[in-house]
Amino acid sequence: MSDTKGIKKISKKTLNKSFWLWFYGHQVCYSLELMQTLGYMTAMNPVIDELYDTNEEKRDALNTYSTFFNTEPQLGTVVVGITAGLEEARANGENVDDEMIAGIRSGLMGPIAGIGDSLIVGTLIPILLGIGLGLSTGGSPLGAIFYIVVWNLIAILGMKFLYFKGYELGGKAVEVIVGEKAKAIRESIVMVGTVVIGAVSASWVNVTTALKMTNPEGEVIIDLQNTLDGIFPKLLTVLTVLFCWWLMAKKKMGPTKVMGLLVVIAFIGVLLGIFDPGLTY
Repeated sequence: MSDTKGIKKISKKTLNKSFWLWFYGHQVCYSLELMQTLGYMTAMNPVIDELYDTNEEKRDALNTYSTFFNTEPQLGTVVVGITAGLEEARANGENVDDEMIAGIRSGLMGPIAGIGDSLIVGTLIPILLGIGLGLSTGGSPLGAIFYIVVWNLIAILGMKFLYFKGYELGGKAVEVIVGEKAKAIRESIVMVGTVVIGAVSASWVNVTTALKMTNPEGEVIIDLQNTLDGIFPKLLTVLTVLFCWWLMAKKKMGPTKVMGLLVVIAFIGVLLGIFDPGLTY
Protein backbone atom coordinates (compact mmCIF):
# COMPACT_ATOMS: atom_id res chain seq x y z
CA MET A 1 0.00 0.00 0.00
CA SER A 2 1.01 3.68 -0.28
CA ASP A 3 0.61 6.51 2.20
CA THR A 4 -0.74 9.97 1.37
CA LYS A 5 2.69 11.09 0.13
CA GLY A 6 2.93 8.22 -2.34
CA ILE A 7 5.56 6.31 -0.36
CA LYS A 8 5.01 2.58 -0.56
CA LYS A 9 4.72 0.81 2.77
CA ILE A 10 4.22 -2.89 3.41
CA SER A 11 1.06 -3.42 5.45
CA LYS A 12 1.13 -5.27 8.77
CA LYS A 13 -1.20 -7.87 7.28
CA THR A 14 1.22 -8.60 4.43
CA LEU A 15 4.21 -8.80 6.79
CA ASN A 16 2.34 -11.26 8.97
CA LYS A 17 1.39 -13.33 5.93
CA SER A 18 5.01 -13.35 4.77
CA PHE A 19 6.18 -14.46 8.22
CA TRP A 20 3.71 -17.32 8.48
CA LEU A 21 4.57 -18.51 4.97
CA TRP A 22 8.21 -18.72 6.05
CA PHE A 23 7.34 -20.30 9.40
CA TYR A 24 5.32 -23.13 7.86
CA GLY A 25 6.95 -23.37 4.45
CA HIS A 26 10.67 -22.63 4.70
CA GLN A 27 11.40 -26.12 3.44
CA VAL A 28 8.70 -26.23 0.75
CA CYS A 29 9.96 -28.26 -2.24
CA TYR A 30 13.25 -28.70 -0.36
CA SER A 31 15.98 -30.11 -2.60
CA LEU A 32 19.75 -30.56 -2.58
CA GLU A 33 19.99 -28.11 -5.47
CA LEU A 34 17.99 -25.20 -4.01
CA MET A 35 17.54 -26.08 -0.31
CA GLN A 36 15.24 -23.37 1.16
CA THR A 37 15.06 -21.19 -1.97
CA LEU A 38 11.47 -21.96 -2.96
CA GLY A 39 10.28 -21.54 0.61
CA TYR A 40 12.03 -18.17 0.68
CA MET A 41 10.37 -17.11 -2.58
CA THR A 42 6.99 -18.17 -1.24
CA ALA A 43 7.48 -15.98 1.84
CA MET A 44 8.53 -12.98 -0.28
CA ASN A 45 5.68 -13.33 -2.76
CA PRO A 46 3.03 -11.35 -0.80
CA VAL A 47 5.56 -8.56 -0.13
CA ILE A 48 6.44 -8.22 -3.79
CA ASP A 49 2.81 -8.54 -4.83
CA GLU A 50 1.89 -5.55 -2.67
CA LEU A 51 4.88 -3.32 -3.52
CA TYR A 52 4.85 -3.61 -7.33
CA ASP A 53 2.09 -2.87 -9.81
CA THR A 54 2.90 -4.71 -13.04
CA ASN A 55 3.54 -8.41 -13.60
CA GLU A 56 6.93 -7.59 -15.15
CA GLU A 57 8.05 -5.72 -12.03
CA LYS A 58 6.84 -8.51 -9.79
CA ARG A 59 8.58 -11.15 -11.92
CA ASP A 60 11.89 -9.29 -11.91
CA ALA A 61 11.74 -8.67 -8.16
CA LEU A 62 10.82 -12.26 -7.33
CA ASN A 63 13.61 -13.54 -9.57
CA THR A 64 16.09 -11.95 -7.12
CA TYR A 65 15.23 -14.72 -4.67
CA SER A 66 15.60 -17.63 -7.08
CA THR A 67 19.25 -18.31 -6.22
CA PHE A 68 20.46 -20.88 -3.69
CA PHE A 69 19.58 -20.20 -0.05
CA ASN A 70 20.07 -22.34 3.05
CA THR A 71 20.51 -21.45 6.71
CA GLU A 72 19.24 -22.35 10.18
CA PRO A 73 15.47 -21.75 9.72
CA GLN A 74 14.59 -20.28 13.12
CA LEU A 75 17.26 -17.57 13.25
CA GLY A 76 17.17 -17.38 9.46
CA THR A 77 13.79 -15.66 9.80
CA VAL A 78 15.69 -12.41 10.30
CA VAL A 79 17.04 -12.61 6.73
CA VAL A 80 13.52 -12.76 5.32
CA GLY A 81 12.58 -9.72 7.38
CA ILE A 82 15.70 -7.84 6.25
CA THR A 83 14.99 -8.46 2.57
CA ALA A 84 11.36 -7.42 3.04
CA GLY A 85 12.66 -4.10 4.34
CA LEU A 86 15.14 -3.82 1.47
CA GLU A 87 12.44 -4.64 -1.06
CA GLU A 88 10.31 -1.86 0.35
CA ALA A 89 13.23 0.56 0.05
CA ARG A 90 13.85 -0.52 -3.56
CA ALA A 91 10.19 -0.05 -4.45
CA ASN A 92 10.48 3.52 -3.16
CA GLY A 93 13.43 4.29 -5.44
CA GLU A 94 16.27 3.94 -2.93
CA ASN A 95 19.69 2.70 -4.04
CA VAL A 96 18.95 -1.02 -3.56
CA ASP A 97 19.47 -3.46 -6.42
CA ASP A 98 19.44 -7.21 -7.04
CA GLU A 99 23.17 -7.52 -6.37
CA MET A 100 22.89 -5.85 -2.97
CA ILE A 101 19.98 -8.04 -1.86
CA ALA A 102 21.65 -11.21 -3.17
CA GLY A 103 24.91 -10.25 -1.45
CA ILE A 104 23.20 -9.73 1.89
CA ARG A 105 21.33 -13.02 1.61
CA SER A 106 24.42 -15.04 0.74
CA GLY A 107 26.56 -13.17 3.27
CA LEU A 108 24.21 -13.88 6.16
CA MET A 109 23.54 -17.55 5.40
CA GLY A 110 26.75 -18.90 6.94
CA PRO A 111 26.99 -16.78 10.11
CA ILE A 112 23.34 -17.29 10.97
CA ALA A 113 23.62 -21.04 10.33
CA GLY A 114 26.58 -21.20 12.72
CA ILE A 115 24.84 -19.16 15.40
CA GLY A 116 21.53 -21.00 14.97
CA ASP A 117 23.04 -24.48 15.07
CA SER A 118 24.91 -23.61 18.28
CA LEU A 119 22.10 -21.71 19.97
CA ILE A 120 19.02 -23.67 18.83
CA VAL A 121 20.22 -27.18 18.00
CA GLY A 122 23.19 -27.32 20.35
CA THR A 123 21.83 -25.43 23.36
CA LEU A 124 18.09 -24.72 23.49
CA ILE A 125 16.76 -28.05 22.20
CA PRO A 126 19.02 -30.20 24.46
CA ILE A 127 17.97 -28.12 27.49
CA LEU A 128 14.26 -28.51 26.68
CA LEU A 129 14.69 -32.22 25.96
CA GLY A 130 16.62 -32.68 29.22
CA ILE A 131 13.79 -31.06 31.18
CA GLY A 132 11.24 -33.10 29.23
CA LEU A 133 13.07 -36.36 29.93
CA GLY A 134 13.16 -35.50 33.61
CA LEU A 135 9.41 -34.85 33.62
CA SER A 136 8.78 -38.12 31.75
CA THR A 137 10.22 -40.30 34.52
CA GLY A 138 7.93 -43.22 35.16
CA GLY A 139 6.19 -42.91 31.80
CA SER A 140 4.49 -39.58 32.50
CA PRO A 141 3.26 -37.74 29.36
CA LEU A 142 4.09 -34.40 31.02
CA GLY A 143 7.56 -34.30 29.48
CA ALA A 144 6.27 -34.60 25.90
CA ILE A 145 3.55 -32.01 26.55
CA PHE A 146 6.11 -29.64 28.08
CA TYR A 147 8.46 -29.92 25.11
CA ILE A 148 5.76 -29.49 22.46
CA VAL A 149 4.18 -26.45 24.15
CA VAL A 150 7.36 -24.65 25.21
CA TRP A 151 9.23 -25.28 21.95
CA ASN A 152 6.36 -23.99 19.82
CA LEU A 153 5.89 -20.90 21.98
CA ILE A 154 9.59 -20.07 21.81
CA ALA A 155 9.76 -20.77 18.07
CA ILE A 156 6.70 -18.70 17.15
CA LEU A 157 7.40 -15.71 19.38
CA GLY A 158 11.14 -15.73 18.72
CA MET A 159 10.87 -16.07 14.95
CA LYS A 160 8.19 -13.39 14.73
CA PHE A 161 10.33 -11.00 16.74
CA LEU A 162 13.32 -11.67 14.47
CA TYR A 163 11.27 -11.19 11.31
CA PHE A 164 9.94 -7.78 12.32
CA LYS A 165 13.28 -6.69 13.80
CA GLY A 166 14.96 -7.59 10.51
CA TYR A 167 12.32 -5.65 8.58
CA GLU A 168 12.82 -2.65 10.87
CA LEU A 169 16.60 -2.64 10.56
CA GLY A 170 16.88 -3.57 6.87
CA GLY A 171 20.49 -3.45 5.67
CA LYS A 172 21.65 -2.12 9.05
CA ALA A 173 21.05 -5.58 10.52
CA VAL A 174 24.11 -6.91 8.68
CA GLU A 175 26.52 -5.15 11.02
CA VAL A 176 24.56 -6.38 14.03
CA ILE A 177 24.77 -10.00 12.88
CA VAL A 178 28.24 -10.29 11.32
CA GLY A 179 30.07 -7.29 12.80
CA GLU A 180 32.91 -7.45 15.31
CA LYS A 181 30.58 -6.99 18.29
CA ALA A 182 28.63 -10.07 17.27
CA LYS A 183 31.77 -12.25 17.14
CA ALA A 184 32.07 -12.48 20.93
CA ILE A 185 28.39 -13.36 21.20
CA ARG A 186 28.75 -16.16 18.65
CA GLU A 187 31.77 -17.59 20.44
CA SER A 188 29.94 -17.45 23.78
CA ILE A 189 26.96 -19.29 22.30
CA VAL A 190 29.24 -22.02 20.92
CA MET A 191 30.84 -22.41 24.35
CA VAL A 192 27.47 -22.61 26.11
CA GLY A 193 26.28 -25.16 23.56
CA THR A 194 29.36 -27.30 24.18
CA VAL A 195 28.82 -27.20 27.95
CA VAL A 196 25.15 -28.13 27.57
CA ILE A 197 25.92 -31.09 25.31
CA GLY A 198 28.50 -32.30 27.84
CA ALA A 199 26.03 -31.99 30.71
CA VAL A 200 23.24 -33.77 28.82
CA SER A 201 25.63 -36.57 27.82
CA ALA A 202 26.80 -37.04 31.41
CA SER A 203 23.21 -37.12 32.69
CA TRP A 204 21.51 -39.32 30.09
CA VAL A 205 24.21 -41.50 28.50
CA ASN A 206 25.44 -44.47 30.52
CA VAL A 207 27.73 -47.04 28.91
CA THR A 208 29.12 -49.85 31.06
CA THR A 209 30.78 -53.21 30.43
CA ALA A 210 29.98 -56.61 31.90
CA LEU A 211 33.48 -58.05 31.36
CA LYS A 212 34.89 -59.80 34.40
CA MET A 213 37.88 -62.10 35.00
CA THR A 214 37.28 -65.11 37.26
CA ASN A 215 39.48 -67.82 38.77
CA PRO A 216 38.84 -71.55 38.29
CA GLU A 217 36.55 -71.52 41.33
CA GLY A 218 34.33 -68.90 39.65
CA GLU A 219 35.30 -66.03 41.94
CA VAL A 220 35.60 -62.62 40.31
CA ILE A 221 39.23 -61.49 40.24
CA ILE A 222 38.85 -58.36 38.15
CA ASP A 223 35.65 -56.45 37.48
CA LEU A 224 36.60 -54.30 34.50
CA GLN A 225 33.84 -51.74 35.09
CA ASN A 226 34.86 -51.19 38.72
CA THR A 227 38.47 -50.90 37.64
CA LEU A 228 37.64 -48.29 35.01
CA ASP A 229 35.49 -46.36 37.49
CA GLY A 230 38.43 -46.26 39.88
CA ILE A 231 40.65 -44.77 37.15
CA PHE A 232 38.17 -42.52 35.32
CA PRO A 233 34.46 -42.66 36.22
CA LYS A 234 32.19 -42.96 33.15
CA LEU A 235 35.19 -43.43 30.87
CA LEU A 236 33.22 -45.62 28.44
CA THR A 237 30.46 -43.00 28.30
CA VAL A 238 32.97 -40.28 27.40
CA LEU A 239 34.56 -42.47 24.72
CA THR A 240 31.14 -43.28 23.25
CA VAL A 241 30.14 -39.62 23.04
CA LEU A 242 33.49 -38.69 21.47
CA PHE A 243 33.13 -41.57 19.01
CA CYS A 244 29.70 -40.32 17.94
CA TRP A 245 31.05 -36.77 17.59
CA TRP A 246 33.94 -38.06 15.46
CA LEU A 247 31.59 -39.97 13.17
CA MET A 248 29.31 -36.96 12.61
CA ALA A 249 31.89 -34.14 12.60
CA LYS A 250 34.82 -35.79 10.87
CA LYS A 251 33.27 -38.60 8.85
CA LYS A 252 30.11 -36.61 8.00
CA MET A 253 27.86 -39.49 9.05
CA GLY A 254 24.20 -38.63 9.66
CA PRO A 255 22.58 -39.09 13.11
CA THR A 256 20.36 -41.94 11.87
CA LYS A 257 23.37 -43.91 10.62
CA VAL A 258 25.22 -43.28 13.89
CA MET A 259 22.26 -44.58 15.91
CA GLY A 260 22.05 -47.62 13.65
CA LEU A 261 25.76 -48.30 14.15
CA LEU A 262 25.36 -48.03 17.93
CA VAL A 263 22.53 -50.59 17.83
CA VAL A 264 24.75 -53.00 15.88
CA ILE A 265 27.66 -52.48 18.30
CA ALA A 266 25.36 -53.03 21.31
CA PHE A 267 23.89 -56.18 19.74
CA ILE A 268 27.31 -57.69 19.00
CA GLY A 269 28.59 -56.60 22.41
CA VAL A 270 25.78 -58.46 24.17
CA LEU A 271 26.44 -61.61 22.11
CA LEU A 272 30.14 -61.49 23.02
CA GLY A 273 29.44 -60.78 26.67
CA ILE A 274 30.96 -57.29 26.59
CA PHE A 275 27.65 -55.72 27.60
CA ASP A 276 25.06 -57.04 30.03
CA PRO A 277 21.62 -57.36 28.31
CA GLY A 278 19.97 -56.64 31.65
CA LEU A 279 21.54 -53.17 31.90
CA THR A 280 20.18 -49.93 30.49
CA TYR A 281 22.73 -48.25 28.24
